[in-house]
Formats: sequence, structure tokens, C-alpha cells
Amino acid sequence: MGPTETASWRLLKISALLNSLVAWLLVAGTAVVSAQTFPLAPGYVVQTLAVFTGLLFVLAPFLPQHLPLTRFGPANQVTLLRAGIAALMAGLVGGPIPESVLAGWMAGLAGLAMLLDGLDGWLARRGGWESRFGARFDMEIDAFLILTLAVLVWQSGKTGGWVLLSGALRYGFVALGQVLPWLRQPLPPRRRRQAICVIQTAALILCLTPWLTPRWATGWAASALALLTLSFAIDVIGLARQACTGPSATGQTG
Repeated sequence: MGPTETASWRLLKISALLNSLVAWLLVAGTAVVSAQTFPLAPGYVVQTLAVFTGLLFVLAPFLPQHLPLTRFGPANQVTLLRAGIAALMAGLVGGPIPESVLAGWMAGLAGLAMLLDGLDGWLARRGGWESRFGARFDMEIDAFLILTLAVLVWQSGKTGGWVLLSGALRYGFVALGQVLPWLRQPLPPRRRRQAICVIQTAALILCLTPWLTPRWATGWAASALALLTLSFAIDVIGLARQACTGPSATGQTG
């Protein structure tokens, strides 16, 4: 890095650190209040903060992709809030099956995270805050939230273990890409993926609500999983065809 790049990187790190610290304190406070309100096991607060801290550490290596922007920005702040909500829900994983009031609280939190999902992208486009880091940050939080929701739905006993595939498909796709390099080719943007992501999230949130019976929950979750599987299948087939056409058709060089 040159002097200018080094200064920009330093400013970005400071901005990201300050935003992360504020978010961490907010998540900690919310977790403590939640644990006292419902009440929850003492380990809930520790598990929530461990998950949130882990998310920040996993995404930290990608922060340079936000340059040349030197501020974390409002779009990433919204995504950071969504990460906190996902951590608050992940803190419940492995604990006792939640009562109806707690289940309603979880569904409300998840619904807020889903509503905020559209806001961060809008802020990024409108304010010129778009970056590769922001796109990855948003995508990873989406994937983690769906995985957490799937685990909580399974934990509630409303569906079988197959619902975990809703959260595992994306991670399985990434893991398979380490073995099959052609799966790591860039995918063209498609509204289909965004729509099915919203449908998947909404279906799992509905399954968490106390008024949805196991029979209906199974139907909703299975339908959403079928759509998600179809979307991944379409992308895999598209990437396979792209790989078969060779570098000349994909714009790659050897």
C-alpha cells in the first residue's frame, strides 16, 4: 500500500472498529435484558456474544474490499444490526424449547431482520456506499440467519431434521466449490435468488410463531426448501454449462 492507501485503510479500520464496538454493546445489553425478561439460562448471554464476536472475526479479513471508502457507512451499519439480531437468536440454539411468548419474540426479531435486509442494499445504492465487502457482509448474514432459523425450527419440534438443509445448502455449495473449482465462478445477479431468500426466511419465521401447528409448519418449510433447492440446482447447472463452454465464453484467461 502507498501512503494514501495506508491512511485510507487506517481510517476504515477505526470506523469499522467503532461501529462494531457500539453494536457489541447494544447486543450485550439486549441479551442481558432478554435473559432477565423471559427468563433464559445464564449461558444465553455468553453464547450470544460469542456468536456475534465470531461473526465479526470471520468477516474482518474481507474489510479491505470496502476500500476506497474510508467509513463503514450506513448500509453496513444496518447489516451489522442484522448480524446482532441473528446472534441474539443463535444464543437460543441448544437451549430449552421456547415458550409461546419467547417464540413470538424470536419471530418478531427475525421479522425485523428480514425487513432491514432490503434497507441496507437501498442505502448502499442511494448513498454510493456499495462495495464488495458490503455485498459479502449482507450475503453471509443472510445465510447465517437462515441457518439459525432452521436450527430453531427443528429444535422446536415442529418439523423433522430435514429442515436443517435450508440452512446447510449454501454452506454445502461453498464447501463443494473447494473441491470443484468451476463452482467458484461468479454468478450473474438474479432477482430469483433474492426472492427465494426472502421466501425461505419468511417461511422459517412463520414456523417459529406459536400459532402455526406442526402440520402447517412442515408444509411451509418443505415448500420453501423445495424452492431453495431448485434455485441452487439452476445455478449449479448454469455454472456447469459455463465451465463447459471454456474461458473464451466466460471472459476468463488462462
